[in-house]
Amino acid sequence: MSMTDPIADALTRIRNSLKSEFPLVVIPGSKVVISIVEILKEEGYIEDFLVKSDGYKKNIHIALKYLDDGRPVIKGIERVSKPGRRVYCDKENLPRVLNGLGIAIISTSKGLMTSEKARQVGIGGEVICKVY
Repeated sequence: MSMTDPIADALTRIRNSLKSEFPLVVIPGSKVVISIVEILKEEGYIEDFLVKSDGYKKNIHIALKYLDDGRPVIKGIERVSKPGRRVYCDKENLPRVLNGLGIAIISTSKGLMTSEKARQVGIGGEVICKVY
């Protein structure tokens, strides 16, 4: 099975695992997906992650984060730019997710970063996904 959109696949696996209240989710790893997961950890949306490699194939093991009452920290995680419809923003029009309560992950010429960081650096890019 060839995967046309590994990012959407990773986000869907995270979303489904949160709905099922799984403590752990394993997703196929790529450089971009690993960068996204690193941002999720930095921003406090996931507990932790580990990249395991068996030679040629990488898997990311993610420990999902839940509040004390059992609700997931991530309320929503959605793909914005898709292979069929790319979404780009210049530095003036970077998205704000729920008035700054969520994050948008942007692919810039300086790597993946949140829209806030891109705003500070003063660059735009492709809007990969929104997390809130």
